[in-house]
Amino acid sequence: MEIKLSGDFIVKKPREEVYSFLVDAKRFCPLLPDFQGMEIVDPRNFLVKLSVGISHIRGTAAVKMTLVDEQRPKQAAYEGKGEVPGGSATIRAEFQLEELPGGQTKVKWAGQSSVLGRVISLAGGLLEPLGKKNVQKLIDGLQKALA
Repeated sequence: MEIKLSGDFIVKKPREEVYSFLVDAKRFCPLLPDFQGMEIVDPRNFLVKLSVGISHIRGTAAVKMTLVDEQRPKQAAYEGKGEVPGGSATIRAEFQLEELPGGQTKVKWAGQSSVLGRVISLAGGLLEPLGKKNVQKLIDGLQKALA
């Protein structure tokens, strides 16, 4: 099952500052919904652990993330693969930054996730609404952190 979402928002921070925040896993990852912890492997790779709860399926997801695209200060993208209770998932999140007058930045974001395994049938139709809810939590957290 694949879920794709996108949108944009404006923050009152310079583009360079927004970019630096987005490519710093130590600052960015704790904003992920149900964040449990992370381990930095190197400047581009890290392992993030998240609590997962869909219907009666509960556990921890361990996702290996990589900063795959870094175009300072315009664009950044992450890709990840991991195991979730009852399946596996792949993730891509990308951010494009547009400098606006008055030291503001427009953040255009796009996210895509694909979930495989029995979790799809066990979770019923809950995966997509839950995915959208969690992405909105992340975007709300980003806006607050960058305010």
